[in-house]
Amino acid sequence: MNQPLIIARAEEFVKEQLGQDTTGHDWWHTHRVRSTACEIAEIERADVFICTMAALLHDVADEKLNPSKEAGLLKVHTWLTANLTEEEQIRHIMLIVETMSFSGGGGEPMQTLEGQVVQDADRLDALGAIGVARTFIFSGAKGRPAYDPEVSPREESLQKEYRDYSKGTAVNHFYEKLLKLKFLMNTAYGRKLAEERHDFMLNFLDQFYKEWNQGRQ
Repeated sequence: MNQPLIIARAEEFVKEQLGQDTTGHDWWHTHRVRSTACEIAEIERADVFICTMAALLHDVADEKLNPSKEAGLLKVHTWLTANLTEEEQIRHIMLIVETMSFSGGGGEPMQTLEGQVVQDADRLDALGAIGVARTFIFSGAKGRPAYDPEVSPREESLQKEYRDYSKGTAVNHFYEKLLKLKFLMNTAYGRKLAEERHDFMLNFLDQFYKEWNQGRQ
């Protein structure tokens, strides 16, 4: 099996699927997740090829970007069966992709080290400066305001609530999801990388409130 060729094909497939995305789930998000997953995989001694493929394909199946979760998963499975010959690799990659979503905090835990690596990489891209930028991009795309002091953060427990984009604000999303991610990291190296990015978001929120309330004191 020519792994570099298959990875190159996966890159082209993902660019076709996500190249025009304007919600923060574009090709460059995928590229960053793949790069971070490879870095963590090397440290944690996970299968780099499996991590690479799952990281590249994870958002192609995202239910936010497809008519349904099932439709997204079928799209990824169809591509894998056309490009990979080893059934175990296909099953492993599909298992990771199926379990990737945060789902309001109610998702199933990853069953393999490779899944834990890719999930950490994806969560890391929701943190730090990139995470701040993606939060406001996504909220704008979904018609949510940046902030409303009269709207409190929701307790995100059900997937239906988490996917209800008509409610909430960009700033509330930090409390509903992003500030929880540091504590959900799977790997030791992922937790290390999350610390700085988590602290950056706390500092950003402090500055945001300071500027928002300027002159109101």
